[in-house]
Amino acid sequence: MQLDWLLQPLLTQLNTGVLVLDAQYRVVFFNQFIARRADVDLAKVQGNLLEDVFADLPLAWLRRKLDSVLHLQVPAFSSWEQRQYIIKLAHLRPLSSDSQYMAQNCSMLPLTAPDGVSRYICLLIEDATDAYVYQQQLQQSVMQLEHANRTDGLTSVYNRRYWQQQLGYEIQRAERYQHPLSLLLFDLDKFKDLNDQYGHQGGDFVLIELSRLIGSLLRDTDLFGRYGGEEFGIILPDTGMTGALQVANRICDTVAQHKMLYNQQTLKATISIGVVSYFDQSVDELIQRADTALYCAKRQGRNRAVAYQPELEGYLKKVK
Repeated sequence: MQLDWLLQPLLTQLNTGVLVLDAQYRVVFFNQFIARRADVDLAKVQGNLLEDVFADLPLAWLRRKLDSVLHLQVPAFSSWEQRQYIIKLAHLRPLSSDSQYMAQNCSMLPLTAPDGVSRYICLLIEDATDAYVYQQQLQQSVMQLEHANRTDGLTSVYNRRYWQQQLGYEIQRAERYQHPLSLLLFDLDKFKDLNDQYGHQGGDFVLIELSRLIGSLLRDTDLFGRYGGEEFGIILPDTGMTGALQVANRICDTVAQHKMLYNQQTLKATISIGVVSYFDQSVDELIQRADTALYCAKRQGRNRAVAYQPELEGYLKKVK
């Protein structure tokens, strides 16, 4: 039974792109799937080189693929995960995608004509845009989850768990490369009074506003986290005590001069900062020493930065 009559309607209705090239990579045939999406007329381009018909092909990569199919007479395949698309084919339905072009799976098949001599390559192009979009959405969801897992929900700085984990990594890096490392630990002065006067929403407003302000004063490599309540920490990689004190004093001065408008009222706040540099301490020891310096800053009048020194331990015993 002859089935040639099926070929044309089948190729016309097939929801897969079919593109046939000769051994010189000239266009012999493509079906309506490609014609509609690439907006090309087969009658006008038949016999032209592939790169003259379709713009912006990954030509060097594609020719290597086609050469392999033609000379070895074995199929080749390219998925959308390896290369999003080969031929720019537009979407024919609305999709939530960052690309206007169809993501594609492409099979490249060797063909031999009935004469046993003439060779061709058939490209079968499947629309994989749905898989591409779903993968994008999944990656975005994973990124959002990772961000939520390491970020403080109120202030948008790092949360305590992630920040302390990063402190451990930075200590390891400082040891390995013999680089300086410093830590600032600070909290807001008389934060309870502020909460009592303006309520917890006012207190939250101040925490958010000052986190934004202090974050703007830091380098991209600095690690700013909320240690708990109104207490925050800043990891300063590649920074010794002198540089850390300069940063701390600049933060203190900037915060003290900053005016905040909350419910038509102008608020001002100050912070106290403990500064410590790394010398073979553990994470807990480094935080404890920064906390000691912070406590001394409070005892010495607040709104200041104090560097940790061993003699501060004796000072604390006297005032407690």
